[in-house]
Amino acid sequence: MAVFVQTEDFDVSTELAKMRAGKPAIGAVVSFVGLVRDLNDGLDVQAMELEHYPGMTEKSLDDIVQQAGQRWQLLDTLVIHRVGILQPLDQIVLVAVASAHRGEAFAACEFIMDYLKTQAPFWKKEQTSQGARWVDAREADDYALNKWQLAGTISTNMGKESA
Repeated sequence: MAVFVQTEDFDVSTELAKMRAGKPAIGAVVSFVGLVRDLNDGLDVQAMELEHYPGMTEKSLDDIVQQAGQRWQLLDTLVIHRVGILQPLDQIVLVAVASAHRGEAFAACEFIMDYLKTQAPFWKKEQTSQGARWVDAREADDYALNKWQLAGTISTNMGKESA
């Protein structure tokens, strides 16, 4: 399981091949690639600058990956998140999850992305034709996070009731 915060771009095919190499128990790999869009909230995006707090960011991403590993039986996990100045169409993030079965891989990949969007210490500033602006957290991201917290509460309560 690996986490990288870097300025350099990544090659998805290469990263997934490295993840699978020599691991015949892997039956599913699910990946997500986030990209810089050219339009956000009605304004054109000419560039996006991603800042982070070195050390704290990697620790936060490690914690998120560990939480996913506690919920699902995962064989490998990879998170690569870029920082610095990015242009529209540039890759921002890769989350890849390997497991024996697709259901666990899909769920864990979505969980990691939902937590990353709301819990990891990244700050985004967009350069638009109207000037620079910081990107605020979205209500939809908080909603996505809440479904995992609710799911954890439900499974915890179910376990207590059956004991």
